[in-house]
Amino acid sequence: MTSILAPSAATAAVNSHSVAASTTASTTSSSGSGASISQTDFLKLLTAQLQYQSPTNPADPTQLASEFAAISTVQGINSLNSKVAAISTSTGAAQMAQAASLVGKKVAVTGDVLTTNAAGSAQGAFVLAAPASSTTVTVLNQNGSLAGTLSLGALPAGQNQFTWTGGTAGSKYLYDVTANSASSGAVSVTPYSVYTVNGVNLSGSAPTLNVAGTASTVPVSSIQTVLD
Repeated sequence: MTSILAPSAATAAVNSHSVAASTTASTTSSSGSGASISQTDFLKLLTAQLQYQSPTNPADPTQLASEFAAISTVQGINSLNSKVAAISTSTGAAQMAQAASLVGKKVAVTGDVLTTNAAGSAQGAFVLAAPASSTTVTVLNQNGSLAGTLSLGALPAGQNQFTWTGGTAGSKYLYDVTANSASSGAVSVTPYSVYTVNGVNLSGSAPTLNVAGTASTVPVSSIQTVLD
């Protein structure tokens, strides 16, 4: 007659340790988020699970594979986050260096504003879509009245610039450029507002430029060109 024996003391101890390890892992998982468990802690728990698994009920290989995949995924995400942080730091430093290199220079942004200096002169710039046989700049006061005109004659396609000297010191004017081609009529014009960069503003998420003639800062990304 075959007898059924009670589990040995060693088997009982193994099962006891297995339950303890499983309980520890479950408690840790439920009491803290995944971010609070380090890679070392995860490996310790996994080692305890393997060491104290029951001989009659070993760990499921599929579950083990899932756990290894989980730690690999966490490690990969941490590595990716570190790389992204490094790129962000590098990009911020490059933007700051780029902004600092513009101090003292004249930059052009899309717009049609002329800002005069202490001598009453102002610089403007524009882009012609095609060569023009005649080009005229009309300067207007803020109320829309005529402040002056400037004939620039024939100009090539691309970026061109001009200086107007008939203004009042420290004032703002608007301007309009009319260009014509002898062969094709009116030429499309894109005007630029020109500012002198006085400094760099670092109060925002990205550096901006402090420019003469306005309290508003100019984003580095809005600069169309740097003038001579």
